[in-house]
Amino acid sequence: MIMVIKHLLIAALLIDVSLASQTLVPGVLRSLHHKTIRRTHSLASDLRVAFRGILFPRAETSDHLVYCKSGNQAPFGGGSGTGAGGGTDGNDQTTAGGSTRNSGSGSSTSRRPSSSISSTRTGTSPSPTVSASSLWKLTNSYVCHSSAEMQTLLINLQQGTNFFDGWDFFIGGDPTNGIVEYIDQNTARSSGLLEVNDQGNAVMRVETTGVVSGNRKSIRITTQAQFTGGLIIMDSVHMPTGCGVWPAFWTNGPNWPAGGEIDILEGVHDYTNNQATIHTSVGCTLASTSSNTLAITGSVIAGTDCAALTTGNQGCGIRASTSNSFGPGFNSNNGGVYAMKWDSSGIAVWFFPRGTEPADITAEVPQPDNWGAAQARWPAASCDPFKFFNDHQAIFDTTLCGDWAGAVWNTAGIPGQEQSCAQRTGVSTCEAFVRANGGTMANAYWEVKSVKVYQMNN
Repeated sequence: MIMVIKHLLIAALLIDVSLASQTLVPGVLRSLHHKTIRRTHSLASDLRVAFRGILFPRAETSDHLVYCKSGNQAPFGGGSGTGAGGGTDGNDQTTAGGSTRNSGSGSSTSRRPSSSISSTRTGTSPSPTVSASSLWKLTNSYVCHSSAEMQTLLINLQQGTNFFDGWDFFIGGDPTNGIVEYIDQNTARSSGLLEVNDQGNAVMRVETTGVVSGNRKSIRITTQAQFTGGLIIMDSVHMPTGCGVWPAFWTNGPNWPAGGEIDILEGVHDYTNNQATIHTSVGCTLASTSSNTLAITGSVIAGTDCAALTTGNQGCGIRASTSNSFGPGFNSNNGGVYAMKWDSSGIAVWFFPRGTEPADITAEVPQPDNWGAAQARWPAASCDPFKFFNDHQAIFDTTLCGDWAGAVWNTAGIPGQEQSCAQRTGVSTCEAFVRANGGTMANAYWEVKSVKVYQMNN
């Protein structure tokens, strides 16, 4: 067997050199090939590099070619991704009362459990990477590269072919009573609602047909991998915004609310300040409403009881102090990076506007202890993070109207919503406006650069 492998390696190298001598492979690729051979630490990786040199895209390929890194990597923390037969949002039961929102407060409540899921797993599972300078190892990475970047990057043979590998597509109506129909991946692509653009960013849109009689098509995706504890970092350049729109990037556990819910990035309409919220079973609280005591930059807005069933599903919400953390302000600044840490100290959320991202995040060696005050924090002292939260999956979704956006259609006074959407649009209900004005949904889209999930080294 060893002799066979050696002969394969020699043959591959001879083919590569022969092709290079005939100028069929660009010089930069030949240089990459030789550099990689010198740095290889095993015969198997030598073989990967040798054959990759033959298959690498030619110089005459389109400038818009996009390569994507699958997020379908090894689950951790006791959870496991769902198989090819389907998946869940981490919720396999529904509550008897469903989900409601306080129409006057503008505060978030649970996005509720899932119903049906279409699984689209096609990726593979490379080993987590560990950095000696960080307490965190990268376990799941969902990221794409444009063709320009790939001229200096070597694709690992184990990577998938699309950002959306490793995510399940939720299919059906919205559990929070929004007027959307969540669709599968193939339908989303054929409808022009899903793509990886020329910049290598994942784009998820809402249907913009002028007038519809029922629900608009939208997208909701869930990671197949699960995690209990960890650090999740999401980099986005654009998020959905506009009257009637309710987007969220969040994580959720099984048997809602027993498994807990963490809303990392959420709001409605034209809000400009993010609202991070947790929803739990009975017993989790915030020990204080003081930002100084909690060591946060945001403000507690929805009380200190985080239990979904005793607060009308409001949970413990904390509103950001900055107007570029959500919606129009976020988008005009080319977005930024959100990070959620879940460890023995509790749960915390940070936001870094574009241009202020810590270097350790960019280098994939995150050091949260050096990031300063969090935007939101729920300390372990009054809410055990491993009692009230477990086996989470990350979720992107965009719904329209529903339990929150529909309920505050006539509400004003929230940052960014100094005038209610009813006043701005002249339409009395959220549902009537959304169904008759598809053109206003042009900004109701996510454009995401990456999602990366880390786990403690120990």
